Amino acid sequence: MSDGTHLARTLRAIIWHMYSFRGIGISETSEDVYLTLAERGPMVPAELASALHVTSRAMSAAVGELTGLGLVETDGARLVAHPPRAALDAVVESRTKELAALRNGVEELSRFWRDHHVEGASYIEIARTEAARSALVRRLYDEATEQLRCLTIGFTGRSAQPNNLAPGFREALTRGVKCSVVYGAEVLRDRPGREGVQTSIDLGERARVFPGIPLNMGICDDRFALVCPPASNWGRRHHILVRRSDLLEALIGVFESFWQIAVPLPTAVDKVNDIGTTATAENRQLLTYLSGGLTDDSIARELGVSERTVARRITRLQEVLGAQTRFQLGVQASRRGWL
Repeated sequence: MSDGTHLARTLRAIIWHMYSFRGIGISETSEDVYLTLAERGPMVPAELASALHVTSRAMSAAVGELTGLGLVETDGARLVAHPPRAALDAVVESRTKELAALRNGVEELSRFWRDHHVEGASYIEIARTEAARSALVRRLYDEATEQLRCLTIGFTGRSAQPNNLAPGFREALTRGVKCSVVYGAEVLRDRPGREGVQTSIDLGERARVFPGIPLNMGICDDRFALVCPPASNWGRRHHILVRRSDLLEALIGVFESFWQIAVPLPTAVDKVNDIGTTATAENRQLLTYLSGGLTDDSIARELGVSERTVARRITRLQEVLGAQTRFQLGVQASRRGWL
């Protein structure tokens, strides 16, 4: 065995066990295509598809994904693998910048709040007692006339209790108030949390999920916001009411930023896409777990199947929806009414 072949096989083993590619959303088929090219050298697509036992459609999608990332290029009729570091470093840098922009926004808001957290700041009100906190939460739902926009990281602190439907939530929806919520991925990693979210969705809530929600926040129309920062002790947490001000406008901007990059969660209604494939309850459940940031192993345990089966189902969904990455899978599923 040549040193080059040994090195390629060592690379395949390392990536397979560490999931380096999947961590940035590259599909399993694309991973296999790249590693085979790295191991065997340039190949024509038909030969490569035959070696990997995949369809020409799956091969075309994988090549498109890898070419877009700069990992593969065509040389005549053959495909050639590029060294991964430069291409993947660019992907990592791009995503790091997106998250850094959000974090910087939250930090800037925190500094703004500290600078104005003084007696006489008329647009800020702090509730430190349970009665005062409950009254503010009730106001959030009772006074909404058009829309509620919320971020929630879920339960905080060791003594936190599972959330029930907030007082006034049902009544607000009955009045025609649109409720949009971005959940932290942690909420979906246990069954009670998922069931609670699904109950809200069934009542008419629009829900999305993102793995980096930094605080609990609700915005009532464009009139005021209720912010609840994380607290290590649930009983000593406090709520901050923010009335019309530049700070309120900034908080609205923070919500909209998270809403744009978050992944939609499914409703309870089966829908059909434009090629006639039904979004089964099982597929919707798999997409929910995937959107919540669960690993293939965790999803497999929830569904009672093997991890390999989960990977195959995800690959099949990507093929059906024309998604090159798992993130794109969520976007495409949402556009077709699957989520």
